Amino acid sequence: MNLTIDELHKLYASGDAKPSEITQAVLDRIEQTNDRLNTFLTINKEAALHRAAEADADIKDAVQTKPLAGIPVAVKDNMCTTGIRTTCGSRILGNYIPPYTATAVAKLEAAGAILVGKTNLDEFAMGSSNENSAFGPVRNPVNEGYVPGGSSGGSAVAVAADLSSVSLGSDTGGSIRQPASFCGVVGMKPTYGRVSRYGLVAFASSLDQIGPFGKNVKDVARTLGVIAGRDRYDSTSSNEVVPDYVNALTGDVKGLRIGVPPECFGEGLDAEVKTSVEAAIKKLEERGAEVVEITLPHSKYVVAVYYLIATAEASSNLARFDGVRYGFRAEEARTLSEMYKQSRDQGFGAEVKRRIMLGTFALSSGYYDAYYEKAQRVRQMLCNDFAEAFQKCDLIATPTAPTPAFKLGEKVNDPLAMYLDDIFTVTINLVGVPAISVPCGVSSNGLPIGLQLIGNHFDEARILNAAYAHEN
Repeated sequence: MNLTIDELHKLYASGDAKPSEITQAVLDRIEQTNDRLNTFLTINKEAALHRAAEADADIKDAVQTKPLAGIPVAVKDNMCTTGIRTTCGSRILGNYIPPYTATAVAKLEAAGAILVGKTNLDEFAMGSSNENSAFGPVRNPVNEGYVPGGSSGGSAVAVAADLSSVSLGSDTGGSIRQPASFCGVVGMKPTYGRVSRYGLVAFASSLDQIGPFGKNVKDVARTLGVIAGRDRYDSTSSNEVVPDYVNALTGDVKGLRIGVPPECFGEGLDAEVKTSVEAAIKKLEERGAEVVEITLPHSKYVVAVYYLIATAEASSNLARFDGVRYGFRAEEARTLSEMYKQSRDQGFGAEVKRRIMLGTFALSSGYYDAYYEKAQRVRQMLCNDFAEAFQKCDLIATPTAPTPAFKLGEKVNDPLAMYLDDIFTVTINLVGVPAISVPCGVSSNGLPIGLQLIGNHFDEARILNAAYAHEN
């Protein structure tokens, strides 16, 4: 259950294990831990066992042709799956069963993966701790008194707790990278448009991107290669050629220029995080990389800009949940207006309501120019900062999060403190570039620390190789 994809495939090829045996073991472990960790909202037991039994017959040949043959995978519960409940961690979609499957999930299954379940998340992917789910918080398997990060906390825990080999999350402002850091696994947010968003329930359409979690960099590279590419169902997906990410993992970083922005190593950064990240950068330098200082002068505005743009887009996207077309409907409403109000009031949680109200305000008459339009102008300034930085360096290295995981309940009543936890990750979504989080240390109380490596648009191969060099 703690094996990588390569290790499982070796067992399959030698005949020492079968997909049905591995899948049964994983499902048993999910059932043993789910009451405690609350990782999965839906366990896909019968379908997973049926698919695994079918895979047994030709698994020795399949491992040569299918990158994820017989591999147990988990998927964040904001990606549509035909015939399997998709809740987005919200009461308003508590019993919603989609009629179609997200492209990224369909690609996993076409590559031979076995879907074992749908993972818990902050409601509609809005949160940094996985405490905003209508179905209760997810717990960090490293220390169950701490949060796993969010919003893709369930997908991070699925890999960290050996409940799947790899998993998919979505990243709107750090929702893959921050939980990867908190749980001690590898998590990647690809370039915007690299992976189809078709079937991903939208939070903020110009920021959302699907990406993989894995036990190591190679598993993440392999999974990204499966899900990446143009999709005719998503007009924002890119035609850019998808390289062979696994073959790009040479571990050679000689001559690689790594930019280090001092803005990300100052006030507010935990001392142990700073020490671990600086040590990781030093190791890459010892392997032949060149460290150069860069500056991101507008980084002090990123949290304000992100939460204006993200909430504005959320306000628009979540207008469709009105009790009419699908999802929860308030039974006691007597008029159409009451049904709208009561369905949304009862169906949405506090954080989703907060973000809808913020976004509606930012888009309202008289405030649009002062808030939303100004935020978009600063977003362009951030893009210019990164374009200038990438003239001086090939990659940028920062902490993934300013602290290790914090205790459950510690920040739940302080939304601003929670929002500031995204300070190193939200910029990447605003600019649309790729980034990865890899484990680089452990705090004095045993909690993982993550290093974030950021690349230019569609430069995932270079990021993955640098992460692989660090990992080795």
